[in-house]
Amino acid sequence: MSTPVLELSGISKRFGAVQALSDVDLRIAAGEVVALLGDNGAGKSTLVKVIAGAHAADGGRILWEGAPVSIAKPGDAQRLGIATIYQDLALCDNLDIVANLFLGNEQMRLGTLDEVEMERKARELLDSLSVKIPSLRVPVASLSGGQRQIIAIARALLGEPKVVMLDEPTAALGVAQTAQVLDLIERLRDRGLGVILISHNMADVRAVADRAAVLRLGRNAGDFQVEETSYEEIVAAITGASDNPVARRNERVAASQTGDE
Repeated sequence: MSTPVLELSGISKRFGAVQALSDVDLRIAAGEVVALLGDNGAGKSTLVKVIAGAHAADGGRILWEGAPVSIAKPGDAQRLGIATIYQDLALCDNLDIVANLFLGNEQMRLGTLDEVEMERKARELLDSLSVKIPSLRVPVASLSGGQRQIIAIARALLGEPKVVMLDEPTAALGVAQTAQVLDLIERLRDRGLGVILISHNMADVRAVADRAAVLRLGRNAGDFQVEETSYEEIVAAITGASDNPVARRNERVAASQTGDE
């Protein structure tokens, strides 16, 4: 098995009396979409913020392409090649697509903005992602929800990341817009990127994810190959339906019978 591009081992995080994460493991390979699943309060957001550098882990280790690294702040994650697209997208509605793509990373020529070069690079990037937007000079406010999500993802790709984290990218999108975003996620995988997809939508997960990593109460609750796992098994891991006194007793009985044989 090839070395994962990103691997977390034994990650723990506490906020005062609240243990948000306890010994969490996660691995992401290049060219793989991993869905990060869990109910509200499961620890998904905290884990994403640890990976993105918004929170420093209290314990555990992070490996990047097999080597130990420290992610103490967002700049550390960005330098490694980790891009995060949050739900709010952080787009400026009054600016056009080109300005949003290069916001904070403007191209200069002879002391002025090189609008021609930025537009050329923007068109080249969107074409490489098979994204069709007639004009790059329309304000982002005029775009659909799906197009806005795609622009946010495209902006992250300008930094040439190796891992992209998407926080509920299809939330509040219509059917056609959701299909657009899911198609783009598949293209990210085809480009060899590792993708972490945070979602509550099991239809989206089954459509594009290779694996599903489930968190429950801040702990690992399962790691499933999506194609080989039923919807019910994944939901049971999310809700804890398989973690109850009867199930645990049956496991102990089965283990003791195996030992007697």
